[in-house]
Amino acid sequence: MTPGGPSPNRAARESKRIGFTLLEVLVATVIMAIAVTGLLSSLSTSLRNAARLSDADRSAMLAKQKMDELLLETRLPRGLAFEGTWDPVFTGGQPAGWRALVTPFEFAPGSGPGAEALERVQLEVWFGPQERRRRFALEGFRRGQIRPPGGAPGMAQ
Repeated sequence: MTPGGPSPNRAARESKRIGFTLLEVLVATVIMAIAVTGLLSSLSTSLRNAARLSDADRSAMLAKQKMDELLLETRLPRGLAFEGTWDPVFTGGQPAGWRALVTPFEFAPGSGPGAEALERVQLEVWFGPQERRRRFALEGFRRGQIRPPGGAPGMAQ
């Protein structure tokens, strides 16, 4: 033993304590596995919600586009419901469709055929498979004319 210095046995014991034991490494691995599993689980949920929201956004965009078409088209049947579907290319592979109805909404009292009137355009949009189908409705108004009774086919007053 050298005076004022550590003993050789003590130095050897301290060198063996450097690093981690196998048990410490296993515990740290288990803790990390639990943390990563929780993280991946929340990430999976977030991705599922993002996909659901993108489907809803896509269908809302298609519904707005269809409503614009309906508001501009003057030769639509009044008082009769009509419907259609969108190509799956535009809907992300999901089935989607619409149903529309154009009805007179407001006109001046005593006005006759050819007079201006306000028409309501109701649009119902659906998307998704039959067992999980989601629906929402849009409504718009446009300027139109009162049609004579017995006018063009599908053109009710």
